[in-house]
Amino acid sequence: MKFIVNSTLLLKEIQKLSSLVSSTNTLPILDNFLFDITSNKLSIIASDLETTMISSIQIESQDDGKIAIPSRMLLDTLKSFSNNLLTFIVDMEKFTVEMSSETGNYKLAGQNGDDFPKTPSLSTSNKININSSVLLNAINKTLFASGNDELRPVMSGVYCELSNEHTVFVATDAHKLVKHIRYDIISETNTSFILPKKPLSILKNHLVSETDVFLEYNDTNAMFTFENTTVICRLIDGKYPNYDAVIPKKNPNKLTISKSKILESIKRVSIYANKTTHQIKLKIAGSELQISSEDLDFANKADERLSCKYEGDDIEIGFNSRFIIDMLNNIGSDNISIEMSEPNRAGILFPLDGQEESEETLMLVMPVMLNS
Repeated sequence: MKFIVNSTLLLKEIQKLSSLVSSTNTLPILDNFLFDITSNKLSIIASDLETTMISSIQIESQDDGKIAIPSRMLLDTLKSFSNNLLTFIVDMEKFTVEMSSETGNYKLAGQNGDDFPKTPSLSTSNKININSSVLLNAINKTLFASGNDELRPVMSGVYCELSNEHTVFVATDAHKLVKHIRYDIISETNTSFILPKKPLSILKNHLVSETDVFLEYNDTNAMFTFENTTVICRLIDGKYPNYDAVIPKKNPNKLTISKSKILESIKRVSIYANKTTHQIKLKIAGSELQISSEDLDFANKADERLSCKYEGDDIEIGFNSRFIIDMLNNIGSDNISIEMSEPNRAGILFPLDGQEESEETLMLVMPVMLNS
């Protein structure tokens, strides 16, 4: 089998797929890219068994066939070329691959392409079309809040709840929670599933703005297709917790403030917080917000005062500064509202601007017990 391809074009495509090639693969064949050629189209496939990514480009070839090529060696070789035409000659019996450029020849041992895991197929799937910017916004707003606890795998992904009215994206790690609603993504059937973190991170890195993303899903897999790229992932199996039950409905104490002002203040004050709890205290009275932290072990202490707009009773409440900083970095708004009820109940963050008419975002953070 012989084919000719531009080195720069090929490098661009396999760099997309390289994040799926892990040094801890359980199957040695997964250390390879699968090259599958059909009618002058090269499909390059990488997989870790849970997620599969396919990228397709046009090439010159008289032959069809498939070969598994070592990913690291191919990637390192292509990085060293500037912009060359490469000729690949594959021995389909010995599975050797010979690359030729203007200046040299390179020979490496491949593997039988038939040994590469089969790409999952989605029979009896549902389909919806999503704008890439809308999907990217939803991923950015939620993914950071998903958990890492292997004992609670359902919380390690983003929960998607589709209906004929809207789509709800939810992520939580039991300390923080984000609920993001899109009224411009609708489905003919009511359904829900949990998307794993890894394929969402891949989409976040490779989605191109203002293109169409076609999402197909069934009970076990989801497939995202955009431009010349396809990402297929196995859905997380399990029942997602009742997220609405933990969102306080009555929050009479409402703080309104500039996001940048409170974010910069929390970042400074948190430097002096206990390195285990990362606890900061918000004390609000009238139109003044006091942010403070203390590390009794090292006699470190900091406090700042900010002017704000506030409605409600005076309150003192403690939060983990890292969670608040994460939320403020991802809320996508210049001004925010923090709504609270009691010092032992969750605080709710809302963006006050920067939102489209067809979206709603709510971020929740659990309090920490204040040092007496």
